[in-house]
Amino acid sequence: MSSEQKMLTGKVAMITGASSGIGRAAARLFAAEGAAVVLMARREDRLQDVVEEIRAAGGRALAVAGDVASSADVERAVKSGAETFGRLDAAFNNAGYATAGHLLHETDDVTYARTLDVNVGGVWNCMRHQIPVMLGSGTGGAVVNTSSVAGQVATGASAAYIASKHAVIGLTKAAASEYGERGIRVNALVVGNTLTEMMSEVLDTSPELEKEFVARAIQKRMADPTEVAQAAAWLCSDRASFVTGSSMSVDGGWTAI
Repeated sequence: MSSEQKMLTGKVAMITGASSGIGRAAARLFAAEGAAVVLMARREDRLQDVVEEIRAAGGRALAVAGDVASSADVERAVKSGAETFGRLDAAFNNAGYATAGHLLHETDDVTYARTLDVNVGGVWNCMRHQIPVMLGSGTGGAVVNTSSVAGQVATGASAAYIASKHAVIGLTKAAASEYGERGIRVNALVVGNTLTEMMSEVLDTSPELEKEFVARAIQKRMADPTEVAQAAAWLCSDRASFVTGSSMSVDGGWTAI
């Protein structure tokens, strides 16, 4: 693929949850599309494996281990990326935490807090540290936040997870409104059931959900992580220059019926 055909040539992009699943697929894809990538996740060894893979293919990548629920960790990742690559043009705030199989009144305080801390607090921490760097460049930027079909409708997921993913869409719309005139686009992905490690953990706990997840989708299957990463890459690229404040469904038709 020539540089003229690549969506993200010359851009610097931060990706969270980059050690597995959608984040790992996005790390590979963004780098292949020409971006220098700043990768954040808690599992440093797995994160470094992704970086080495990208560098071996001729790409540029930096690993910064940390937890998106920690403002200090996110600030350190953003700062390290900007110092290494000179700026920040795009961000895919993808790290998440999921639970299933618990009714609302059965969900304990620890599970509720962790779900909200990662899924909502993580997006909040990322945007409030990423956006100032983008504003400082004077050229704007693009942010993509990972929500879910659970961010639009009730699903078989836990009430805490559903609440958190609705909140991601609210934060996305608010940020898009606040920074649109300053050149920063903010969008969310409404992601359907995807064959990730996190999904495997959910199905291990509640195997009965698999039939429900597949049956609801028009395509009668789950997504490959790369299919979701493709949508994120497009939204982070200049090809999506007039798209902001949107909640783009990448769900195989799950929310269409």
